[in-house]
Parts: sequence; C-alpha cells; structure tokens
Amino acid sequence: MATQLDELTEKLRQVQADIEVELAKRREELRFHLENRRIVFEREVLRIHRELKTRVTRYLLDANPLMILSAPVIYSLVIPIVLVDLCVMAFQAICFPVYKIPKVRRRDYLVFDRHHLAYLNAIEKINCAYCSYVNGAFAFMREVAARTEIYWCPIKHARRVLGPHPYYQGFADFGDAEAFRAKLTQMKTGVKIEGA
Repeated sequence: MATQLDELTEKLRQVQADIEVELAKRREELRFHLENRRIVFEREVLRIHRELKTRVTRYLLDANPLMILSAPVIYSLVIPIVLVDLCVMAFQAICFPVYKIPKVRRRDYLVFDRHHLAYLNAIEKINCAYCSYVNGAFAFMREVAARTEIYWCPIKHARRVLGPHPYYQGFADFGDAEAFRAKLTQMKTGVKIEGA
C-alpha cells in the first residue's frame, strides 16, 4: 500500500525527469550537443565564445588582491581532499564486496568538461577543474557514505535533516523498531540500489 510519502517521492522522481528534459532543451538553445561523450558547439557559437574570453593578464589585473592572496588557502585543501578520496576508494574496495553493497562508479561523479568552453581563460579552466574534482569527489564520498548507511543504520533521525541523500526517505522511521529490524533483514541478501 503506497503511503503519502511514497507518492511524494514518486512525484519528485517525475520532476527530476522533467528537469532533465528541460536541460536537454536548454542545450539545444545554447547550440551544443554531445557526440560520443564529446561536446560539440556550433562554429558561430565558438567564435562568439572566443571573443568573450578575458585574457589572463587582464583577468589578473582586474582581480581583487585579497582573492589572489586567498587562492593558496583554497588550493591547499586539495591535499586532504585527495587523501580522504583515496581512503574512501580503499574503504569501498575492501568493505562493499563483504557486505554485498553495490560499488559506486567514481567516474559518474567526477566530470571534467568545462575546459571545452572557449570563453574561459587558462586560470578559469584550472579553477573549474579544481571545483569539478572537489565537488565530484565529495559527491562520490557522499554516495559511498549513503550506501554504507543503508546497510548499517537505515533509520531516519528524529530531527529534520537538511539535504538528505536520495535513499533516506526509504529508511525506517525514528522509533519504529519493527521497521528497522525488517530493513536489517533485507540487507542480509545485499543492498539493492536502483540503477546500480
């Protein structure tokens, strides 16, 4: 029997599918398409993009000096992030097969495509690559953590959680001991992830 929460979750999935359709329409408006995972812009669009590129020297001259001084702080974070990323990859490689949890495909989360944008200069492309790596690595780590939580502790919190992962709504309600035990029994045969 479908609950109100199940119906709302299904509506959310439909809205997400509608968003994907609208994004495809927007790509057409911006006059680019994907060919075998390669981004292809129309020639005229490329020409316009190149005209809009800010030269590196102009970019640096116009930059706020405090932003330039803070850049090493921002970029220094790459070291601990890479270390955590490596640890999470090792965790997944060792533990997920033991508990029959489907592995997370890291390449689905690390997307590097902004360097194809002709209106970005070299510094902007480096900044975009950094952001792509950091946000992709965190998204990968979050998915690994979410799948781990599905196996070990599929219980909702008593208090509201901001930005829960997509599996959270399927967890047992806080205080529902029977539902929790049923979820744990389901996990004995392995975690089931839609699309994994």
